[in-house]
Amino acid sequence: MSISVIFICYENICRSPMAEGIFSSLLARHNLQHIFSVSSAGTVNYQQGSAPDYRAIEALSAFGIDISSVRARCTDDLDLYAYDWIFVMDHDNYEEICSSFISAERPRVHMVMDFVDGRSGEEITDPYYGTAKEFERVMSDLFIASEQILSRIFEEYPLVELEVFGE
Repeated sequence: MSISVIFICYENICRSPMAEGIFSSLLARHNLQHIFSVSSAGTVNYQQGSAPDYRAIEALSAFGIDISSVRARCTDDLDLYAYDWIFVMDHDNYEEICSSFISAERPRVHMVMDFVDGRSGEEITDPYYGTAKEFERVMSDLFIASEQILSRIFEEYPLVELEVFGE
């Protein structure tokens, strides 16, 4: 069984590639990468083919996570029905993705912070026009969200026993 997860932001150069890298790193740490397919995309194609923002790359590299090979792509080029779990960064992304499904039957679409206690529905603000500090804040939130997302997925797919997260 493979569980497919995609993280979506606006242009796929800051938040969603960071989320992809952090979640993939978490899977590797727990030796679970063989169970998941993880990717990211943006709702627009302005940056199609671009590498992540250098500040996103730098923030994650401090934790040994390399996202430099990720390339921006657009959800318009994807079959979103192929994903089991879709995580979006803000309300605009949420509305855009939900409106792209014709039928009532759609994959699970959530805000990325939905499974973090007390933060459900909270947005991950786009750090693009900010400083390195904003990228660090986004990174911190995505680390927390990734652990909770993985925990929630395994509540529904009890494939393996997981260690306590955050070690």
